[in-house]
Amino acid sequence: MTAEPTTAPLPPLPSLGDQAERLIALGVHDRAGITADDVRAFTGKAAGDAAGNGGALLAVHPDRAPASALAPLLRRGGKPGFIVTDMTDVDRFAPVGIDLPDAPLYLLTGVDRGDRMSDWSPEEALPELEREGRSPLLLTEGVHWVLQQPEALDRNLCFMTIGSRLRKENGRFDSRTPAIWISNGTGRDGKERRDAPKVGWCWWGNRHTWLGFGSAVARTV
Repeated sequence: MTAEPTTAPLPPLPSLGDQAERLIALGVHDRAGITADDVRAFTGKAAGDAAGNGGALLAVHPDRAPASALAPLLRRGGKPGFIVTDMTDVDRFAPVGIDLPDAPLYLLTGVDRGDRMSDWSPEEALPELEREGRSPLLLTEGVHWVLQQPEALDRNLCFMTIGSRLRKENGRFDSRTPAIWISNGTGRDGKERRDAPKVGWCWWGNRHTWLGFGSAVARTV
């Protein structure tokens, strides 16, 4: 595994109040079946708690707002996000080994892109994250992060979201794992999508020099 050069830290996340207004402006609350007032009330309370004061990320439970609804809301240079054409089953990638809060809205603390594990495979990265006491991001959580902080997605500094996996009918896991990166506008993406945010997949056992592993320390309400 190749060591990745040190990268500049990302700026702080927007305040929880600003994150709430961003989701409301995008209509995510409508998709999730909750009111704008509910979102504002949740972040207002959380901002007064310890979990809300250190750069927490606001997320909507994936059962309320799946990846297929969130990915097209991403923007980079004015270009909308998209899901690769051969991932029509994107919403079947579900949390594995992760206990999500039983609530429509929750917070993630200590979100990290995992640049230090660029050029690791998901198979290699998962036990290391667990050793560090970190939890891999779900695909929906990764999209929420980029919605709130577009700088989290940069050329050659993107990330996988290996907390989401697809279990096949035989009980085994699909060998694909979801990731979020920037399209080069080649192949089926189409040249008009060059530089657009892209939800795609990689193989569980493969390494990619431009992909780290998104993770968080905790999920709270």
